[in-house]
Amino acid sequence: MRKGFTRKPQRDEPATQSKNYITPSGLQRLKDEHRFLLTRERRSVTEVVAWAASNGDRSENADYQYGKRRLRQIDGRIRFLTKQIESAEVIDPETPRPGQAARRAFFGATVHYANAAGTERVVSIVGTDEVDLNRNHISWMSPLARALMKSTAGDRVVLQAPGGTEYLTVLEVCYERISVEPFREPPGAESSTKGSLADANPPDEG
Repeated sequence: MRKGFTRKPQRDEPATQSKNYITPSGLQRLKDEHRFLLTRERRSVTEVVAWAASNGDRSENADYQYGKRRLRQIDGRIRFLTKQIESAEVIDPETPRPGQAARRAFFGATVHYANAAGTERVVSIVGTDEVDLNRNHISWMSPLARALMKSTAGDRVVLQAPGGTEYLTVLEVCYERISVEPFREPPGAESSTKGSLADANPPDEG
């Protein structure tokens, strides 16, 4: 292993997000959630609100009040997802990188490093909408990712963490597929709506 240098974060590095970088699987998850909310969840809640509105005094109608509140939440989430999808700059970690870029840590890199105590860890640098600490997926805007940026195997980097300054040694940088947790429909997403509508239209007693 070559003798590396200690890299400190640059003062002119941005403190706020300017690009919406994301992996292909991360973008797909946003699209799947957007589609679910727009074509299924919102439609179902709208049906409940319409039924509740037909039951008289809306000010004392719990189903109506809850439905309207839920619609506002859904619409807010849809607006957020739309903005994120439209501004997304997709970077595929598996795309071949030329020369030195293939050995340096940038967005999409998986980095193996050790701290001063010798504890090793592997992290993948992903978009802000893909952070998953259970999978060691960290945001490219995080202090750790910014400390690792542009580093290569053998480099020592400085991490300015809330708990103090840490010195990390980069052991390996590679680019491989990053598996992002896919979007899953919330449990009972439709059953609760169907239950409300069923209560509104009880079956006729023989």
